[in-house]
Amino acid sequence: MPKQMVRLGRNSRGSIGAMRDMALDIVSYGRRGPGGTLRFGADQIAQIQRTVGRTPEVMVKVSGGGRDVGGVEAHLRYIGRHGKLPVETDEGLILQGRGAARDIAVDWQLDLCRSQYKPKPAEGRKDTRAKLVHNIVLSMPAGTPPQKVLAAARGFARENFALQHRYAMVLHTDQSHPHVHLVVKCEHEFEPGRRLYIRKDTLRQWREQFAALMREQGVAANATPRQVRGQTRKPYKDAIHHRLRVLRAFRKLSTDERAKRRQPKTSTFMRAKLEGVFEVLRRSRGASDAGQEAMQGTRQAVISDWRTTAEALRRQGEDGLVAQVNRFVARMPAVQTDTRRLADRWRKQARGRALERTNTKTPGQPVR
Repeated sequence: MPKQMVRLGRNSRGSIGAMRDMALDIVSYGRRGPGGTLRFGADQIAQIQRTVGRTPEVMVKVSGGGRDVGGVEAHLRYIGRHGKLPVETDEGLILQGRGAARDIAVDWQLDLCRSQYKPKPAEGRKDTRAKLVHNIVLSMPAGTPPQKVLAAARGFARENFALQHRYAMVLHTDQSHPHVHLVVKCEHEFEPGRRLYIRKDTLRQWREQFAALMREQGVAANATPRQVRGQTRKPYKDAIHHRLRVLRAFRKLSTDERAKRRQPKTSTFMRAKLEGVFEVLRRSRGASDAGQEAMQGTRQAVISDWRTTAEALRRQGEDGLVAQVNRFVARMPAVQTDTRRLADRWRKQARGRALERTNTKTPGQPVR
């Protein structure tokens, strides 16, 4: 029997209601027997076992996309490490060398895409030009065999884009987690005007599909929403990660080395974060936090769904799995926004500095 999704609709709780839709789809599946009792099939039970057993989670994300031929070629050169890494195309060809990016752009006829000839927006304004390609990253945690990640990515691309959208991919192993960069042409090859649009539901389905393909490779892999796993921290975008890495590297330089280099631009994202931290610090400790309240409401909805799941499993005689579910819920980390987390860390560091100053004062000297 195929998996079914139950939509609860958007209620007065807004995003929390939407989160319950996702939680029910992943956790309880809205599966009911003839008598109206919630029951799970073997595939649903396996999914629950993977989740509560904290099976490694796959990552599928869109890291951006070029809006002109130059941008696409630059990204292809970057993922190919300027000719050092082989680029695999949808036709099964392996291209390598400095000219590979240009060859792919010409083969895909990107110069015929009209959207790239629209004028670029002024600095500081959003670029509304249509993308020529989507840049997608398929990743697994450290320790996963890279060639199996590549094999799963190859199957993923073939099943989703073959004979519809041109694509190319490169395996990266220079970081602890092996990952594949996948570049997909937005325009359909045989239906003019049809384009590839990626929405949240698309990414959710892609994650589940990539996890299944990894399991076919003999690698334990799972795909569940972070809220269902009790994870509250949202991952930063690639541009933010890159900017923060540059800033951290600059701070580690000596004073003389810093003087020889241009100081990198500060992160507007982190500046906004710090402004939020200062606002929390200015407010009283008991002041309300809209973000915190929303996250707490989402957590309560998720826990409610897990309890419903545990009760259904108990009726099916899955007592061992029920115990795992209960332990999983009990060990979920406390709900806390990034702003509140940074504010608490700031307070802790301030108390530590004050204590250090107190300890260094000579006996009898007043503490300021």
